[in-house]
Amino acid sequence: MQVDVARAKKVKSILVTLPKPENDKSPYFTLAEKYNLKLDFRGFIHVEGVAAKDVRKDKINFAEYTAIIFTSKNAVDHFFRVCEEMRHEVSADMKYFCISETIALYLQKYIQYRKRKIFFGKQSARDLEEVLKKHTNEKFLFPCSDVANEETQRWLQDNGYDFTPAVLFRTVISDITDLEDVFYDVIVFFSPSSVQSLYENFPDYTQKHTRIAAFGATTQQELLRHDLVLDIPAPTPEAPSMTMAVEQYIKQVNK
Repeated sequence: MQVDVARAKKVKSILVTLPKPENDKSPYFTLAEKYNLKLDFRGFIHVEGVAAKDVRKDKINFAEYTAIIFTSKNAVDHFFRVCEEMRHEVSADMKYFCISETIALYLQKYIQYRKRKIFFGKQSARDLEEVLKKHTNEKFLFPCSDVANEETQRWLQDNGYDFTPAVLFRTVISDITDLEDVFYDVIVFFSPSSVQSLYENFPDYTQKHTRIAAFGATTQQELLRHDLVLDIPAPTPEAPSMTMAVEQYIKQVNK
């Protein structure tokens, strides 16, 4: 990782723009302990469900679909929530395609896992390519938020899959104005919406000596749109995860 020497100051505190994990298994806790860092989590955005009556207005009939593509746990939660609100019983023959094994296993919260047809990839719809090729005749439902993963939708479209996006939840800016006088050496972003939240809450925000870490191309583009300096990008060949990228940076500046 190339470090901007002019900005290479020691890292003592990190703010991760996500809700605090429910358990202490997060790699961020390990990182904080290893380097004696002050670590805080704060969700810059949150999710609110779309009411079943509003989904009906989009004239999407869940019974018409033979397969579902899930790209997040939120999508799983809100699909089954809307089904319950609509009193729609999901067919036992429904096929589930998940972008990761973690999301596939999360389905156990709602269905009998071993008795259902469940397929999963490593981290993106593209990883499901080989499996999806064998199911080209399915009619797919794609539960998503109002800021849906455009990359996944574009890939499905380009490859000719019969799919329908269903907006079942919305991404909403959280109130974080209490952080106005709190400063961190590193702020970690994971979505364009989180960057937008920063400016919704603090229209006059200036970066100064704060280093910014960002995961994913769309998040990084949003930073550039606001003329922010990206100090710690991820994923990279050397650092496929955000924690690995942050650790590589800390190793260089905390000497």
